[in-house]
Amino acid sequence: MKTIDSRLSGQEFSLIELENKLKPLGYVIGGNWDYDHGYFDYKIKEDEGYIYLRLPFQAINGMLDQDGAVVSLGEPFILRHKYRKGPDDHVDVGSVTASINQFQTPVEKDAGSDKYLGVGRELVNKLESELMSQ
Repeated sequence: MKTIDSRLSGQEFSLIELENKLKPLGYVIGGNWDYDHGYFDYKIKEDEGYIYLRLPFQAINGMLDQDGAVVSLGEPFILRHKYRKGPDDHVDVGSVTASINQFQTPVEKDAGSDKYLGVGRELVNKLESELMSQ
């Protein structure tokens, strides 16, 4: 995990407002959300695992599954998860594989994350422009 400094850290938004602004830009709420926190993920690349820009958020008013939830953003970071190779590596079932692989211990922690920091900074700049221009 490689963090990226951002003016977004600590900013508060309604969750629905964030969803409405970020989903058209290619962000999705990661499947590992909980009632009090979660992540918006932007897939940068898929190559022997996944490379994401991840924007964490924490509920500060309400729970994430309730209307009107307000969240505070955390510091964005680049995350690369390189999956273990095994006998079934040739099998690709998309989302099903990803949902299982997310629980594997990475082969190399933060494998190659540094080379995506420039892309991550560009994406964070776009996020700041989109979200801070209110």
